[in-house]
Amino acid sequence: MAAATRERILNQARGLLAAGDIPTVGRIAAAAGVSRTSFYRAFDSREELLAALDVPPEPAARERILAAALDMVGEGGLTALSMEELATRSGISRATLYRLFPGKPALFANLLRTYSPLEPVSHVVESMHDQPPDEVMPEIARAVFRTVYGPGAPRIGVLRAIFLEVSSLSPDAEEGARDLAGTIFASVGGYVMSQMSEGRLRRMHPLLALQAFVGPIFFHLLTRSLAERLLGLDLVGEQAVVDLARVWLRAMKPDLEVDSNG
Repeated sequence: MAAATRERILNQARGLLAAGDIPTVGRIAAAAGVSRTSFYRAFDSREELLAALDVPPEPAARERILAAALDMVGEGGLTALSMEELATRSGISRATLYRLFPGKPALFANLLRTYSPLEPVSHVVESMHDQPPDEVMPEIARAVFRTVYGPGAPRIGVLRAIFLEVSSLSPDAEEGARDLAGTIFASVGGYVMSQMSEGRLRRMHPLLALQAFVGPIFFHLLTRSLAERLLGLDLVGEQAVVDLARVWLRAMKPDLEVDSNG
């Protein structure tokens, strides 16, 4: 009897979907001639039904999962995050969660891709790869600031939690961050190396050059609110990170150019 009910629900849901509808549980149950209680005996959730029909999850499901995961990582870190609790907070089934994010490494990689400055920075380098460092590096700094403090951006405290996870080198965080770290090094690191080869930047290890650029900007972002509250400083956000980028550019000028300018 239960199998027949399940099959009837599946058949009616297929028909509604084929007609271009995105039906609710109530509409599916009504079309199948069963109660909502019977529906939930056959399927744990609407998402489980859609999974049985091989229907891709709605885009909103992914957004809800990532938003809930961001909060949970901020609360207790990636290691303590429970995938079951994440499904509950997101209002989706565990089957849908694991179809979208097979495990914590995939989840963390998507958190980084969605909420960190990595992709905006890569986009800047890709779109400005033929322009000089004096133009590109300040724009990278602006992209970082806008990701952290721009409209709708997550709080710096939550981003701090994400980067602490990366620095902790826990297995899940390391696996999730590996590909994205390679992407950012290939884009920004590749650009910096090309500018060194062309004589526009001082030659040094590109990783050290990136650390010298990123370190002061992130330190500023992490301490900006504290400096404003405790010291009464009124810092203009984008201008501050652009000034730091220009300090880096000054330090990275080739030796001959520095000497000629005194």
